[in-house]
Amino acid sequence: MADDKEVEKTIAEDLVVTKYKLAGQIVNRVLEQVIAKCVPDASAREICEYGDKLILEETSKVFKKEKDSKKGIAFSTCVSVNNCICHFSPIPSETDYVLKQGDLAKIDLGAHIDGFIAVVAHTVAVGGGEVTGRAADVLLAAHLASEAALRLLRPGNENYAITDVVQKISAEYGCKPVEGMLSHQLKQFRIDGEKSIIQNPSEAQRKEHEKATLETYEVYAMDVLISTGEGVGREMDTRCTIYKKTDEIYQLKLKASRMFYSEVRNKHGSMPFNLRSFDKETSARLGVVECVNHKLIEPFQVLYERPGELVAQFKFTVLLLPSGTHRITGLPFDKSQCKTERSIKDPELNSLLNSSAKSNKKKKKKTGAEEPMEVETVA
Repeated sequence: MADDKEVEKTIAEDLVVTKYKLAGQIVNRVLEQVIAKCVPDASAREICEYGDKLILEETSKVFKKEKDSKKGIAFSTCVSVNNCICHFSPIPSETDYVLKQGDLAKIDLGAHIDGFIAVVAHTVAVGGGEVTGRAADVLLAAHLASEAALRLLRPGNENYAITDVVQKISAEYGCKPVEGMLSHQLKQFRIDGEKSIIQNPSEAQRKEHEKATLETYEVYAMDVLISTGEGVGREMDTRCTIYKKTDEIYQLKLKASRMFYSEVRNKHGSMPFNLRSFDKETSARLGVVECVNHKLIEPFQVLYERPGELVAQFKFTVLLLPSGTHRITGLPFDKSQCKTERSIKDPELNSLLNSSAKSNKKKKKKTGAEEPMEVETVA
């Protein structure tokens, strides 16, 4: 029947906006608690486990009356330190990392309510205090690039306008965006929607990556990753622990693979998941291999910059509503902790950063759309 296919739910519906904002509030609360755990001598693994536990606890408290509603982790908590770019979230059998004073720790996590996803990432200097040198450069570059991106996340703007401004701000601080990283449009139960914003594309990536215009009622996860080095990610010997089911079809041969894949489908659907969410880690590690080999499941590889380099990350979720751009995730960042000789000289970039991130549009009474979220403006 023609009406079997459900109409895609968007933020044109007030209830969908409510679910996004609730998921956003949860990830912000969890992020604050996870940041508090990022102290010298803390275990990155234990922090990741703590973050995931909090997300599950918090999401279980909301929309209890919707019996069929799925909710929980949209992206497993990661704590990627210094030159580790992303996706470090080790399972018990893998090597842990112990945080040290002065480390730059990138915390990345996400929650969803009924498939409506809110993700966030924030970079902290472990142990606090003043941040100087290249650490200050990369932190400021990432923070200001994310703030500039926020101001360009408006209906009618093109994705490459954001790509270019992130590149320019990074250059002002002698840094580079990590090549090929994507900020995706978010849809219900889908963390990697059709439209995306690419960072620092290579020539080949620029040819392949489609231009797109942002539109009202879209949702984006804006992810800014900046490096003090050449900005090229590489896999090292850290094993991948985060995966996501694809739409591929294949008849698995091994019983362990079939059991694993069945659990993925029932428990996680198309959401990213961590191997530690399975009761038997050994069986999960065995089962995942055949699934990955036949592209039923795709890995989120742990990537690294060259040793000695530093990478900073800020990620936030935005709703493009008629009343303006609403940033629903992200915590304030104190720029005064960073001391560097470098600053933004380009007048156009400064003008953009000094502009308000809030919308000027008046809300229409009958739509029930909410006021744009208070967003920190930066100089």
